[in-house]
Amino acid sequence: MILINLLPHREERRRQRKRLFFIGLGASAAVGALMAVTWYGAVQQLTQTQQARNSFLRAEIGRLDGQIKDIASLRTEIEGLKARQGAVEDLQLNRNVPVHLLDELVRMTPEGLYLTSIRQTEGVVLVSGVAQTNERVSEFLRVAQTNSPWLDRMELVEIKAITQPVTPGAREQRRLFEFALRMSIKLPGAAAPGAAASAAATARPGRPASAANIPKAA
Repeated sequence: MILINLLPHREERRRQRKRLFFIGLGASAAVGALMAVTWYGAVQQLTQTQQARNSFLRAEIGRLDGQIKDIASLRTEIEGLKARQGAVEDLQLNRNVPVHLLDELVRMTPEGLYLTSIRQTEGVVLVSGVAQTNERVSEFLRVAQTNSPWLDRMELVEIKAITQPVTPGAREQRRLFEFALRMSIKLPGAAAPGAAASAAATARPGRPASAANIPKAA
């Protein structure tokens, strides 16, 4: 009978399996370490990229803030320029208001009505005069109220009858009517240069534009 001793072979198999186990364990550890290093490097790369983006965004935000401040200052300057332009235009327009006012009054004054005083306080004008009849005053009010692009809110302050003193050569005393009118000046937004003349010509056709009915105030 032949006896075979298998103990050395089994021990060799056991040592081989143990060696393979440690080799596999080391390989797994190496792979895990490699994956950890790769993941850490990727995270670091993403972090650096995001930090670069954040820095770029902060720089752009700072630049935009500067531009916004410049735009705000430009808007302020533009508003100031517009205000000054408006003031200059108002002054230019107001400088011509007395001319237009006198021209309107001359064109609208009917026959038999004489203006003796014209006083302007800002946008309000007080006109005093003498008329031969009440109808002349009514006609003046109607024409000025409906056909004047420069006058508005005509109000009759007072009207009273007076007796004109006898002058040399006059046969009898004349009865006249003193009146006072209050009116407001309105500035037409887009009135053409000849708008006042055309309106006055419509109101008083054939009436020459002269100041014959406005004597010098005493």
